[in-house]
Amino acid sequence: MATPRRDTRGIVDAADFLARVRFRRPEPAPALRPYVEHYWLIDWDLTEPYVSHVVPHPAVHLVFQRFEGQEPFVEIAGVQQGLFTQKLEGRGRVCGVKFRPGGFRPFAPEHPASHWTGRRVHLTGTDPAPVLDPADEKARVAALNAHLLAARVPRPEPQADLAMSLVDRIRTDRAIRRVADLASDEGLSVRLLQRLFAAYVGVGPKWVILRYRIHEALERAEAEEAVDWASVAADLGYADQAHLVRDFTATVGVPPAAYARHRTP
Repeated sequence: MATPRRDTRGIVDAADFLARVRFRRPEPAPALRPYVEHYWLIDWDLTEPYVSHVVPHPAVHLVFQRFEGQEPFVEIAGVQQGLFTQKLEGRGRVCGVKFRPGGFRPFAPEHPASHWTGRRVHLTGTDPAPVLDPADEKARVAALNAHLLAARVPRPEPQADLAMSLVDRIRTDRAIRRVADLASDEGLSVRLLQRLFAAYVGVGPKWVILRYRIHEALERAEAEEAVDWASVAADLGYADQAHLVRDFTATVGVPPAAYARHRTP
């Protein structure tokens, strides 16, 4: 299984975001790593409101949250298909669990992953204080570990393992450009592949392929001084630059060249 990414892929204007908040990605306990990609901890103390934007990954999150002026709460956030926007102001803290794409279903086997897609569901019976209250970061990580381990580490589930490995392959293999080719390589029909992704990932394989293309384009815009978008489009398997521009604009809200011009240095 591929190593989880440690970059800022998906965060819109990552430099501006990191200048305003403390953002860390500690690892979970070893027993949880087959299912959990990483934890993510955010703390902020702002004099002016700030709106963050993220192009979401195909992952389910368990999130413990404290915003100024609100009661702390816990929620399950399914795969968000559009741009995720969150206003931050005053002081606050968020401690999240990012499950591997396909890794949440073993913890909640009563529903397919598609049940959570596009939804943010509050967990009224879960106390957020043990995770959010500690000042020490290691104590917060320990509390997240304890919360998940108390739910019992799932038994091995071949279908979940297959779904996780297929998403990892899409993420890391530039040659994966068509659902039909992936299905053929894996000895599956397109229909079976789609059903597997609906049950364990929450979105279809075509959506995952397109989303990782946008993540790559976004990272190129963040990292490179002068981006050759025609070359990027070819690298990512687009028929032409216009298709990349259309997908990027629909997802991020601005064309890629405009985004690259106005990002924070």
